[in-house]
Amino acid sequence: MTTPFRYYLRVRYGECDAQKVVFNVHYGHYIDLAVLEFLRSLGFAKLLVNGPLDYQLVKQTIEWKSPARFDETLEISVIPRHQGNTSFSLGVEFRRAGEDLILATAETIYVLVDAQRLTKTPLPDEFRAALAGGGIAACVDHADSTPSASPSAARRSESGQQ
Repeated sequence: MTTPFRYYLRVRYGECDAQKVVFNVHYGHYIDLAVLEFLRSLGFAKLLVNGPLDYQLVKQTIEWKSPARFDETLEISVIPRHQGNTSFSLGVEFRRAGEDLILATAETIYVLVDAQRLTKTPLPDEFRAALAGGGIAACVDHADSTPSASPSAARRSESGQQ
């Protein structure tokens, strides 16, 4: 597998509980941000944001393994998983930037809809091809802290993966 799309953000104080641990509801927000940037990197943001198509979340499952905390920079990887006729699913992995330990994983299923009628519509061939290609190894860093070479990137490089 190629290196997945990565999105970096810094955890803000208001996203945390009294123990400075990210409150669970914010993971959904983080996924939304990462997925939009992922779709933008594929060249489909305008088509899906202001164009004739839209996508709706129909199922999201999140599994927490370790807490994220205030002021940490999170690396959120987005990995295309499955395509149906009108639906597609994306996997997401949360890590602290520069670390291998997975903090949380998510699986999200979206349905593509006509933006005006909000009725299901088939995935366009170009969109299907972009997802089938596994996305691109792009990085969007809203935390301004991208590690030059994270351990996970080094590990993938050593194993001959991109």
